[in-house]
Amino acid sequence: MEIPPMPSCIATQVPFAKLGRRAIDFHFDGGDVSSDGGLLLLRQVERRLGLLKAVAQMLPDPRNPWLVHTTEQLLRQRVFGLCQGYEDLNDHDRLRDDLALQTAVGKDQAAASSPTLCRFENHADRAAAVVTQRVLVEQFIASFKKAPEELVLDFDATDDLVHGDQKGRHFSAYYDNYCFLPLYVFCGEQLLVAYLRPAKKDAALHAAAILKLLVTRLRQAWPGVRIIFRGDSGFCRPPLLSWCERNYVHYVVGMGKNSRLLADAQWWREQAARAFADTQQPQHIFGEFSYRAGSWPCHRRMIAKAEHNAKGANPRFAVTNLRDAPQALYEDDVLRPRRDGESDQGMSARSVLRSHQLLSVVAQSVSSAARGTCLCAAGATAQHRPGRHRTRPRSSLDPALSSAQGRRRHRAQHAPHPLPPRQRHPSSSRLPRRGAAFRYRITKAECRPRGR
Repeated sequence: MEIPPMPSCIATQVPFAKLGRRAIDFHFDGGDVSSDGGLLLLRQVERRLGLLKAVAQMLPDPRNPWLVHTTEQLLRQRVFGLCQGYEDLNDHDRLRDDLALQTAVGKDQAAASSPTLCRFENHADRAAAVVTQRVLVEQFIASFKKAPEELVLDFDATDDLVHGDQKGRHFSAYYDNYCFLPLYVFCGEQLLVAYLRPAKKDAALHAAAILKLLVTRLRQAWPGVRIIFRGDSGFCRPPLLSWCERNYVHYVVGMGKNSRLLADAQWWREQAARAFADTQQPQHIFGEFSYRAGSWPCHRRMIAKAEHNAKGANPRFAVTNLRDAPQALYEDDVLRPRRDGESDQGMSARSVLRSHQLLSVVAQSVSSAARGTCLCAAGATAQHRPGRHRTRPRSSLDPALSSAQGRRRHRAQHAPHPLPPRQRHPSSSRLPRRGAAFRYRITKAECRPRGR
């Protein structure tokens, strides 16, 4: 029986008509296509920083070193996948064959499978999480070419929703969902700490210990740096404020509204309401007064922002030991209200690995740094950012004198809203002795660690 010849399926002519001068062509022999081209940019930025390489040297890996996938390659694959939005490990069963991911990882063959990545995560322990946080802090210090004059440490507790029965999940009444409550510490756009916690704990859990470790290390690198601790009302805890005052750390912390605060700010609130009624434009009036809560050992300075717009009154309060004018604090971005979706609130750090192991914290920290820190460090990392860390050159004058002169000029340019006589805030040029009835911000020269 004679076998008929194979038919020729190659088209000799294009069956589609032209569109003007544009010819329509088609073929089926195209190369591999990837929709994750941003991985190549992340690869270049990470190679310049060396962040993942430094972290990989700290992670435990008891596997045979002659295996196909090295520790650094596994870490790169997991972190780069998080940066592209692939949170689940089973996503890598498909991504391992993606040429863009293989190039970013540094392989010319298939990357690791999801079981290999799962075993890699389970090897992480608490010690690995601690050393990884140390790497982030050292990278931050190394990013400065000269000593900064001021650092603002932004503490933020952010919800991370869970959609399964993960270990450690709890229901949060504030967020009305099951979630974790990780603690992030940012300085500008650079992540310093990512600490995973259950949602049943207080928002300020271990914040004082983390602040102490950061302040100690930063002052070892820069003894004369001025450090400001910033947080929302969840961090307004008497032990935390008292620790800052004892250790020469400035702070500005949000304060929840109560009847006493609203009564003390009544004059500014009425002024804002009348101004809005006359102009129909949003009004912002700033004031200050002394306030002592029942659990506080002394009076402290309270900043009031009387805001009134078409939606009604929206007063805000913050406690601080800074002596800058209230309006100047807002204009300098120190008291700027943070909105959902900003990078310094951990938007890029929300991609938490769906694993209960401590490597979740490790990879969460690195992925946040890769998305937030790397792009900044690729340019001029140490440039001035309003309200964050400042790197102005030091004056040849005495630091305390120079700082005092600058504050006087600043107060003259940003005069606060006139206060009613009965609530006028007293002024002082230095920190009173310990145990005094009122505490103020200390001068720059007094911010040095004790014994120096």
